[in-house]
Amino acid sequence: MAMASAGTPASGTELAGKVALVTGASRNIGRAIALSLAAGGAAVAVNARASREDAQAVAREIAAAGGQAEVFMADIADGRAVNEMVAAVIKRFGRIDILVLNASVRNERPFAEMSFEEWRSILAISLDGSFHCVKACLPSMIGAGAGSIVMLGGMMALSGARRRVHGSVAKHGMVGMTRALARELGEQGIRVNCVAPGQMNTTRAAGRSPRVDPKAAIPLGRLGEPEEIATTVRFLCGSGASYINGQTIHVNGGQMMF
Repeated sequence: MAMASAGTPASGTELAGKVALVTGASRNIGRAIALSLAAGGAAVAVNARASREDAQAVAREIAAAGGQAEVFMADIADGRAVNEMVAAVIKRFGRIDILVLNASVRNERPFAEMSFEEWRSILAISLDGSFHCVKACLPSMIGAGAGSIVMLGGMMALSGARRRVHGSVAKHGMVGMTRALARELGEQGIRVNCVAPGQMNTTRAAGRSPRVDPKAAIPLGRLGEPEEIATTVRFLCGSGASYINGQTIHVNGGQMMF
């Protein structure tokens, strides 16, 4: 599948008839993933926790391109809210074939100043949220005898990151969860993989640590674009990746090599 230029997902039909739930899909990488899956033919459930207006803008953009999308608001750290969201998605679209776990919070704090509440808030979204979403979507996937789950990890899961001990632990946990679920669910036709972005050209909250100098730190000499992560996720959800399971795909321009 050829990569589209930034902001222009390649159209296709490899995901036609599929239904995808994308968490944290209102902006940045999540938005790009939602648009790319829709361009591949999937109906997309656009999830957000608070930014309804941004999520609705993504759904409108998909609809304007001829796709199907609807917004489903929920905090994925809340198990009851997730169950209600998944039930609503299935009521609207009939099934869930693809689950993309993109939602996360990227707070920074020196570990010596970090409260337990801050620690738990990050793990609750990445790890508890993954637990709730996978559990809720599994019956639909098991019933269909197939499914694709893609978790969004991060380079810091292996490299570590100053001021982001909680985030590094959460992303490392998602890698472990990917591998364990891939072993457990593979016999039911459900593939589980992880995509680990490197330094990306995304909108960042005020106060975040500065990005690396891409010319000095990244062999390709530039930051990645959200669409480049979305293209990888879309590939993993399609039939071309039917024998890829339990893998972490690093998309970082060569900043870290494995």
